[in-house]
Amino acid sequence: MRVVITGHKGQLGRQFLRAFEGHEVRGVDVPEHDITDYRAIVDAVVAFEPQLVVHGAAYTNVDGCARDPDLAFRVNALGTQNLAVACQRLCCPMVYISTNEVFDGAGNRSYLETDRTNPINAYGRSKEAGEASVRALLSRYYIVRIAWLFSPGSSNFPAKMISLAREGRALSVVTDEVSSPTYAPDLAEAVYKLAHSGRYGIYHLVNEGQCSRHEFARTILDGAGLDSVPVAPILLKDYERASTPPPYAPLRNFAAAEALGIRLRPWKDALADYLSREP
Repeated sequence: MRVVITGHKGQLGRQFLRAFEGHEVRGVDVPEHDITDYRAIVDAVVAFEPQLVVHGAAYTNVDGCARDPDLAFRVNALGTQNLAVACQRLCCPMVYISTNEVFDGAGNRSYLETDRTNPINAYGRSKEAGEASVRALLSRYYIVRIAWLFSPGSSNFPAKMISLAREGRALSVVTDEVSSPTYAPDLAEAVYKLAHSGRYGIYHLVNEGQCSRHEFARTILDGAGLDSVPVAPILLKDYERASTPPPYAPLRNFAAAEALGIRLRPWKDALADYLSREP
């Protein structure tokens, strides 16, 4: 199968390359390919004639999106629309990686795939617009929502916590932001299975369980042998940042688990695997 993987240089894209090893894969990433350049990206994708596009490229700096919402929309919404046009011309299905931040986090239970979206920040709005373009232009798609992505050898929340702790920095992490950590190697394997299922639709693919940012940080440091490093609990209202995250936005993998038996292991097991691969 010929596969285009966008964002193949990033922490998730590298895992997609591994998952689709053995297939004929074309990576698409900056600076060689700019998904916001309509003519160039459509022509490049169409010329390869893929049978599947796995679209993981995005502007994921959530605070950066808040500071420059036009850039967020240009990359995450219009860039996705451009790729959907290419898929439309090829009659080719797309996997679109979305986010838990399409929800407002105002509820008290994990979000199902069928729940109504209502983003409260620029990043979530741009990703929701990407979802809308995929649904409008394509009949064959997999919209995959994830949260709190981490992967070995990349810049992410666990790596940041460990680095700050080793530097002797004081750590303060919020207790009232809750979601579902997602381990990129596990996600890539799940997406590979999903893409071969032919069961198109919206899916939540996250590692099982949920936690607060504070619990996540504490578990990271304990597993890294930094259990003596204190982590002060704080509230979202006391943490100054450009963006406003949804406070309670864990995702429930219902559709893939029930229909296809695709499940990701508990997040603590995935974190232990991550820590075993990090120096």
